[in-house]
Amino acid sequence: MDSFKKIAFEQAPIGIVLTENRVIKACNKTFEDLFGYSREELINQSFRMLYQTRREFDEIRDIGLEPLRETGSYTDERLMLHRDGSMFWCRFRAHTMTQDNPLGQAILTFADISEMHQSISLTPRERQVVMLLRKGQTSKEIARSLSISPRTVEDYRATLLAKFKVKNVAELLAHIVGTGQP
Repeated sequence: MDSFKKIAFEQAPIGIVLTENRVIKACNKTFEDLFGYSREELINQSFRMLYQTRREFDEIRDIGLEPLRETGSYTDERLMLHRDGSMFWCRFRAHTMTQDNPLGQAILTFADISEMHQSISLTPRERQVVMLLRKGQTSKEIARSLSISPRTVEDYRATLLAKFKVKNVAELLAHIVGTGQP
């Protein structure tokens, strides 16, 4: 049975990674292929290497911490960084094994969903605005967080609504997390 479990882990059709305090401790072949790194390059590395900026790495942590503490699980869709510098959409799922310290030990899965968001690319600033909208921040709060004017945030929101062909932020967020419904 143990060899069957190992084969299931290695050959799973989604990327699976085991982490301790956001450091990669084990991963499967699909995870390697998804991000374009060898296992040797990934093991004992911080997840920071898979995000464009330190700020994005920190913000994404902050979004998922509370749900992990409350329920032990967290799911979203996000843009991730491939080794070649390209970005791709992933459905991300996390399950903590240490609910009192959600990032202590976690099992994460990544599934490439780029086909669902094929024609939509976001700038780094648009990704930041989306992440803060997901946290429920207002335009004024986002402006403060990003050190830009509220009017500039409104411009980004309008651009995002147009890119995703939706009417409001609820529809935008629903589209980004893949439900298609507000």
